[in-house]
This record gives sequence, C-alpha cells and structure tokens, in this order.
Amino acid sequence: MKPSLILLCSLLLTACGTSNEANEANQEVEDSEVIDIDITDSIFTRTSGNCADYVERYYSYVQDQGRSKYFTGELFISINNESCLFQSNAIPNHDFNINGNFATAVSKQNDSYSIPTNPTLADKSSDLILGESAVFLNGVKLDLLAAACYDIGDEDLGKEKIGCGQNQINNPWRYDPMSPLNSFGTDQNNAHTQPDGTYHYHGSPMAMFDNDCSTSSPVIGFALDGFPIMGSCINDNGNIREVTSSYQLKNNGGLRSAVSGYTTPLKGQGNIVSGNYDGQFRGDWEFVEGAGDLDECNGMTVNGQYAYYVTNSYPWVMSCYSGVM
Repeated sequence: MKPSLILLCSLLLTACGTSNEANEANQEVEDSEVIDIDITDSIFTRTSGNCADYVERYYSYVQDQGRSKYFTGELFISINNESCLFQSNAIPNHDFNINGNFATAVSKQNDSYSIPTNPTLADKSSDLILGESAVFLNGVKLDLLAAACYDIGDEDLGKEKIGCGQNQINNPWRYDPMSPLNSFGTDQNNAHTQPDGTYHYHGSPMAMFDNDCSTSSPVIGFALDGFPIMGSCINDNGNIREVTSSYQLKNNGGLRSAVSGYTTPLKGQGNIVSGNYDGQFRGDWEFVEGAGDLDECNGMTVNGQYAYYVTNSYPWVMSCYSGVM
C-alpha cells in the first residue's frame, strides 16, 4: 500500500507536524492533489527545466545489494513561495552498493533542499558548497567534493580521507573521488556513503537515464542555484552525441607546479601516484574556453534554457554555480 501523507511526513521529517515549512508544503499538497508515483528503476525522460513541474510524491523499492537489505525510497516535492522544497530520505530509486566498498552502511535520512523556481544567471560564477551541490529527481544529493585534501587533517600524508572543509574550497590538491587513481569505494552509480550513512553521488547517476545516446538526455536533477541538470547526450543538429566538457589536464599532463600556501603532492607519498597533472586532484585540471561544448561550470544554454550537463570526464557534473546563490 502506498504511504499516506501523514505516514510520509513521519518518514521524511520528524518535525513534520510542527514545522511551518512542512505545514505550508502539506497545504500545497492538498491544493494540488498530488499523487504517489512509483519510480523504482525508472529511466527519467522529462525535459522541463522548472522544478515546479515535478511537484509530486515519489517512492521506490530497492535493495542494498552489498548487505542484501531492502529499503523504501521516498521523495516529496512541493512548492513553498518561490522555491521547490525537496524532502527526501536519501534512498535512491535503484539498487545500490553494487561493486561498492562503503565505509558506513546506508541509512535513511531526513534531507530537505530549497530550489529556486526562477533561477537567474549571475554575473560571476560562485564556488561549490562542500557537502551538497545539487539534488536529483530520485531524492539523492550530488556531493562532488571530497572532504579530503593533500596534507590537510590528521591522517597519514597521501592517505587523507577527511578534514578538508569549505575553508579550503580553493585548495588545488583536493582529491577527486571520480578519479580512477583514488579509491573512495563508490558503487557502479558513482555513489557511496558519508559517515552518517547518507548515500550520495560524486558523478553521473548512471541508472537514471539512458547513456547510449540513442536519444537526447532528460532533466535528472536541480542544482542548488535552481538550474536543471541534464544527462550526457545532446541533439547536435539532428545528431545525438555525448556532450563534452572544456577542461583539460594542465601542462598536457606534465609535472605539477607548486602553489603558494599549499604542499605539493609528492609521488610515492602514501597513495600519490605521480608528480604529474594526472587527475588525482581537482587542481590538476584547467578550463580551456572552446575546448568542448560547456562553460566553466559545465553548463550551456540550449533553446533558451541554461542547464548543467553530466560528462564522462572532469568536472563530471558541475565545477561551480552559474546562477545567483
């Protein structure tokens, strides 16, 4: 049986009965008569760039295959003033922990995200927020940044896994969880868990859209600035092809240069593979305008709609926010 609104509230928000924000959201549900939609293993197809067009209650039945444990995923999208309110238990709409090595077991959460319904492009891009960059339409967040930088924190040099916070947002030697040179235990959907058990993506949520470019990709989520996130396939004058980022390895993959104020990674120190710009760190890459389809933040405007795009190379989904935050 599909969960009632009261049950859904108790599952999603412990303070659902007392939160003004939740009460407003409940009123919106009553007004718009949203329905429960099963998105288990769904391949998303819609292309609207406005989060308001996705107002519904969604659920899924999935398995943590690493532990043979079943979960119910829950996502409630409502309108609250000029924002979409995403309330989620952070369980995806697909099976997970397939070929993963999670340090912490997945657990349900009470996550909430406020996404502007009318985003505006900013005059200047802004830095990503450590911990959450976007939320996908299955209720799972995108967290592109690892909380780990070379020579930051208390762990052995070259083996850092935590301790590099927002105050180090410009540290060039922040490890890239998507680099094959690092081992972050992600599963086949480029996701793993945070210390509190929150399942989150570091790159493409592979199970949410068709990846063979037989058709152009849909909207699969929204960045915190309100702009949509599309899959990786675009229609280029009738030719469906994979979109390309405009980032390249610095110095054609040559030796890393020292950056004032930071310790340069040393080959052979811990898990450091080389002294070259090889992609092990986010700072190994640089934006080269015109080198690909996308801008510095990994987005572009198509038919009047700005969106970020999933790419199969750095920065994977986003590298900054293009919109007003």
